[in-house]
Amino acid sequence: QVQLVESGGGLVQAGGSLRLSCVASGRTFSSYQMGWFRQAPGKEREFVCTIRRSDTYYAPSVKGRFTISRDNDKNTEYLQMHSLKPEDTAVYYCAADLDSMGSWDYWGRGTQVTVSS
Repeated sequence: QVQLVESGGGLVQAGGSLRLSCVASGRTFSSYQMGWFRQAPGKEREFVCTIRRSDTYYAPSVKGRFTISRDNDKNTEYLQMHSLKPEDTAVYYCAADLDSMGSWDYWGRGTQVTVSS
């Protein structure tokens, strides 16, 4: 069982920045593929970005503005968000793929990010 706990969400003006964190339980965090997803009101959950070892991949809508990273010593992944837009408003979830096989095994409860115009 892996528990994921997000933090760092909040209210920010358009053009501002936020950094989200996700702390994971488990002794083999460094082997997990980690990701961030988001769900806006009335919309389906969508992929934001992922990190596997040091390889990263971003959705086109956030590429160049968001950066995913991880600190394996702290069992933590981060999402640094810059140049935020109102359309980035959503609940952000972190997820873990324990064997990097393309299926997300565990999810956090999410943290709200609201970007005002």
